[in-house]
Amino acid sequence: MRIPESWLRRFVSPAWSAEEIAERLTMAGLEVEETMRAAPPFHGVVVARVDEVARHPAADRLSVCRVDAGAGRMRTIVCGAPNVVAGMRVACALPGAELPGALKIAPVKMRGVASEGMLCSARELGLSEDHSGILALDPALALGIDLREALALDEAVFEIKLTPNLAHCMSVFGVARELAALSGAPLDTPVFEAVQATLDDRLPVRVLAPDLCGRFSGRIVRGVDPSAQTPEWMKRRLERAGQRSITALVDISNYVMLELGRPTHVFDLDRIDGDLEVRWGRPGESLTLLNGQTVSLDERVGVIAAGDGVESLAGIMGGEATAVSDGTRNVYVEAAFWWPAAIAGRPRRYNLSTDAGARFERGVDPATTVEHLEYITRLIVDVCGGRAGPVDDVVTGLPVREPVRLRADRARKVIGVDIGDEEIASVFERLQLPARRDGGVFLVQPPSFRFDLQIEEDLIEEVVRIWGYERLPVRPPVGPMPMRPVPEARRSVAQLARAIAARDYQEVVTYSFVESALDRRLGGAEPIRLLNPIAAQMDVMRTSLWSGLVETLRANVNRKASRVRLFEIGRVFAADREQAAGSHQVAGIAQPLRVGLLAYGPQCDEQWGLATRGVDFFDLKGDLETIVEATLRFERAEHPALHPGRSARVFCEAQAIGWIGELHPQLQRELELPLAPILAEIDLASALVRRVPVHEESSRFPPIVRDLALVVDSALPVARVLAEIDEARASAPAAALVRNVRLFDEYRGKGLENKEKSLAFRLWMQDTRRTLSEAEAAEAVDAIVFRLTRSVGARLRSGPRSEEP
Repeated sequence: MRIPESWLRRFVSPAWSAEEIAERLTMAGLEVEETMRAAPPFHGVVVARVDEVARHPAADRLSVCRVDAGAGRMRTIVCGAPNVVAGMRVACALPGAELPGALKIAPVKMRGVASEGMLCSARELGLSEDHSGILALDPALALGIDLREALALDEAVFEIKLTPNLAHCMSVFGVARELAALSGAPLDTPVFEAVQATLDDRLPVRVLAPDLCGRFSGRIVRGVDPSAQTPEWMKRRLERAGQRSITALVDISNYVMLELGRPTHVFDLDRIDGDLEVRWGRPGESLTLLNGQTVSLDERVGVIAAGDGVESLAGIMGGEATAVSDGTRNVYVEAAFWWPAAIAGRPRRYNLSTDAGARFERGVDPATTVEHLEYITRLIVDVCGGRAGPVDDVVTGLPVREPVRLRADRARKVIGVDIGDEEIASVFERLQLPARRDGGVFLVQPPSFRFDLQIEEDLIEEVVRIWGYERLPVRPPVGPMPMRPVPEARRSVAQLARAIAARDYQEVVTYSFVESALDRRLGGAEPIRLLNPIAAQMDVMRTSLWSGLVETLRANVNRKASRVRLFEIGRVFAADREQAAGSHQVAGIAQPLRVGLLAYGPQCDEQWGLATRGVDFFDLKGDLETIVEATLRFERAEHPALHPGRSARVFCEAQAIGWIGELHPQLQRELELPLAPILAEIDLASALVRRVPVHEESSRFPPIVRDLALVVDSALPVARVLAEIDEARASAPAAALVRNVRLFDEYRGKGLENKEKSLAFRLWMQDTRRTLSEAEAAEAVDAIVFRLTRSVGARLRSGPRSEEP
């Protein structure tokens, strides 16, 4: 929101500079993002008068003007603007002037005619985007005066960013009210005199939805002049506040909204067919808005209707059918109070962002609709002429504001400063908050324009805000800081992130809000839908980290990245508690922490020492086994987002903790990815487990090594065979001598059945106290073979082969 300093000082003028005003407003919670000047830097431009205009002898679209710039002589200037006429005051850039954009003015010849300067448009001076012709100035301005001085172009304009709770500051007067409270300067509260009704005409209004509209005020004005020009002072304020001047009627409505925070609407009365009805929309209805957009309506959005048609989207935007135009002679002006809950979220349903909607959904003062209606009527009559009818004021119910209690001791404890009761009372008085004091307790009655004061903490915030955040003492934290034990068997999230980054992955932080279609394909579960999404493509909470990782990958691939390694540590969200047993629960929603990884492109950066090959399932599996210190087991399984033959379930001590695999080919095509990325996602708790070193006596005696070839079913995972060997080592005393087991070969083909495979394992057997005998080694191998024969149906392909250590 932009506020010119002169407009602000119309209501309150403290003895502060513009920089001091910006600083004090910012420290009070009204963040001034930028203090700019009304116009960008330029020099050498003066007020001049066009005395003569003649056609250029060699160009139909150029005019040769005789211009008086107040220097005692006439200048000849060639101009191409269609609106230049004799007698008008203009902005004249003299030779040597420099305009915005580093445009320097010098004497030139244009089609053979010498030109001693330039007549400027508003856009060329950086005043607005209007480039339809040269800037026409007030005829009362003195000739030769510097334009920056004549138009006060060096005045400050504050760009203010407001938080949602400061709805009462969404106007010039609202900010002035805050500035008066901060500075103690007197506030010039405007008084609106009633416009005498000279007509008896009324437009009947029926409010059929009290939960939509609490108050509806309106009146007829007949005989307006639609061609009337907006006064220069009003146009200047609007332009400096960021509003483009359109027509006088529209400008007046915008002016009242910016000055008082009251959105109003001006209807073309002759286009309204029948009485007005304020109601909820009906399925099947539609409305063409002022911006040309046609929207479909339903019972969840409020409308102003007349006869069989809808004329306006309540509290958001008017309709094109009843908009004022060059032929408008009679208007109906309305000022209403729309319940914030009835407006909130509605503009975003139609991808709209309007000034009216932003104010009404936060709350607009319901007590001043008639006063503000009188003000806008006065401006219309003064600028456009016409005669006004009586004011109709339909009240269906206004907000009931309960008093809010503030305990002074509680305020001092929360603020951390000993603020006296008198100072607290002074803050309430300066903020125009009626307060009744009973000992150390204040009972504050929130005024009609303050929708944000509901609980004690709101009042505490007001006290410290006006008292001054900058006055809060800076104290170091005081309190015991005991050294807490760090579990040796668990590492921190930061240590895990560093371990993953050491494997050449880059950490990303993505939105928890994702697109429902993509998340459903990648997560496999029904996501939690958002009631009020910030964007159409961010309508659900993620059920998997893969959604954000894949979208980040697409963004990088679109920017010609050929090798991408990403990881993220964050929460996913599920409504089913069983999906994330033991995870943090909020309102029935499971929010487990997960670790997600993505690898795409070549396995290594291109270099002379290695042949280029694409990353595959086993590369990411190896990374996962390196990163996670707990023992992992991978079992082939199918996931809807992963390649059917290149995916696996990840287990940690018999508990399923995640998935790993290559992206499904169909998803790869839909996402327009040249290559399929490899994805993994596991529970964070398992990834944080740290392997604690355990002392194990090293043997001084040589090991016995045996190779063992077993024939098993081709569908049997190797992990299952290794798990059975570990069970044999733990349960059979003879097999306990086996210190290490490693798979070194897998064979399928000649000599085996179609559904069989041969697995070759190497076994190391060793004792710390003596050299093992051949008989003991054979007994250990027999124990393992016996176990595998009974548990997985394995058989020896050939006898154990001995190797020298």
